[in-house]
Amino acid sequence: MSNEVPPVPRLTVVTLGVSDIRASIAFYDALGFSRRLKATSEAVAFYDTGGSVLGLFPWDQLADDASLPDQPRPASFRGVTLAWNCASREEVDAVMAFALGKGAKLLKAASDTDYGGYRGYFADPDGHAWEAVVAPGIEVGEDRRVHLAN
Repeated sequence: MSNEVPPVPRLTVVTLGVSDIRASIAFYDALGFSRRLKATSEAVAFYDTGGSVLGLFPWDQLADDASLPDQPRPASFRGVTLAWNCASREEVDAVMAFALGKGAKLLKAASDTDYGGYRGYFADPDGHAWEAVVAPGIEVGEDRRVHLAN
């Protein structure tokens, strides 16, 4: 039997492979995310999202870094969504309108969910799907962090 202490699990960074790093930086800057480590210039971009980090990295370089093929690139749903949790239905509507105004593509207009929430979907310039959502049991604090009910 081992007395080894397992590492503490944590999700710290979500890195998106992007086709045009300049356009993606402009999009996420326009959404108001706070870019950090700007010394990386356009090689990679990091954004403080309030508890985790969103990274942007050229798609082909990210694939190479992970030893994965760059082609074929998926033309449709990748099986992953990112969430922008909100405090109210009104905030969901405001986030959707704001993102669309900054160049996001509408995937699904905000509507009621079967679990008592409210959500809509938009896509960034590379088609990465974002959900703007308010959901029971998930609160967003003043610290911008998500707090889950027990």
